[in-house]
Amino acid sequence: MEEILLTNKKHGMRTLVLCILIELLAIAGAICSGVFQDDLSTAAFAAALIGSLVVVCIAWIPLAGLRVLKPQEALTLTLFGKYVGTIKGEGFYAVNPFCVAVNPAAKTKLNQSGDVGTHANDETKANLAFPFVDKKISLKIMTLNNNRQKINDCLGNPVEIGIAVMWRVVDTAKAVFNVDNYKEYLSLQCDSALRNIVRIYPYDVAPGVDTTGDGIDDDGSLRGSSEVVAARIRDEIQSRVDEAGIEIIEARITYLAYAPEIAAVMLQRQQASAIIDARKMIVDGAVGMVEMALERLNENQLVSLDEERKAAMVSNLLVVLCGNHDAQPIVNTGSLY
Repeated sequence: MEEILLTNKKHGMRTLVLCILIELLAIAGAICSGVFQDDLSTAAFAAALIGSLVVVCIAWIPLAGLRVLKPQEALTLTLFGKYVGTIKGEGFYAVNPFCVAVNPAAKTKLNQSGDVGTHANDETKANLAFPFVDKKISLKIMTLNNNRQKINDCLGNPVEIGIAVMWRVVDTAKAVFNVDNYKEYLSLQCDSALRNIVRIYPYDVAPGVDTTGDGIDDDGSLRGSSEVVAARIRDEIQSRVDEAGIEIIEARITYLAYAPEIAAVMLQRQQASAIIDARKMIVDGAVGMVEMALERLNENQLVSLDEERKAAMVSNLLVVLCGNHDAQPIVNTGSLY
């Protein structure tokens, strides 16, 4: 379904004025026929009166085709079930009064993914009860706040993640006729695309994981490569909603955390990893300081130590430098030997 733009319909004001003038003239004709009834024959009087009344009854019909659109709004029109075109942009339009505006998602409130305000059956009932529902399609950039979802990453760890998707309608014909409800369709495709991408990545950097599909292990992760993940989510959603005439402008990760059932364990794991890294750094620094102390003593020939005394000195320095608490030194006032 290709979109057809109706660009020669911006003459609503002219149609309105013309219809009002015709109505006034028809009413004036009916009044005049009654005033000059005595001067007219019966046939002429009947013809003038009936003609005026007919004009009064049908002159308002074009008024049913008047449409007012604000900036960034569109209206998709059908005539007896056939798509005739779309009017876009601000203005006062006059279209075929028998044309019907179509928008299956007019009553759908898309607040969050999986949380739409009106389902299809409820929408049909609402349209029957209130036939004058606004069927305009917004062309503005809108935001879909995706509900937090629990998804297993590539290592099988449950992760809770939420995204925000900026989108807009670019082809009204596809949005209206190619899918049943383009808002619900977008909502479901966002959920599906998010699951497909998150399952490729680990939460944190993990060895032996290929996130790009090139057969080479890399450092991709949900926490460390959020920009790359968001771009892949956007591309995945875009590929799914092209047929619905929707453009995905941007997708951003708004929430990312381990699921509550493993959050405490993973926190302990992170703490343990941090402690190990810190200890390694402390030991490396302590060994370097001990080496420097021994080299300085040998260079300056301050004291001569055998291997046993050097080992004791190294042990004492490592205990002092690597301990969690301040050392309490004991001063030996006697002989070293």
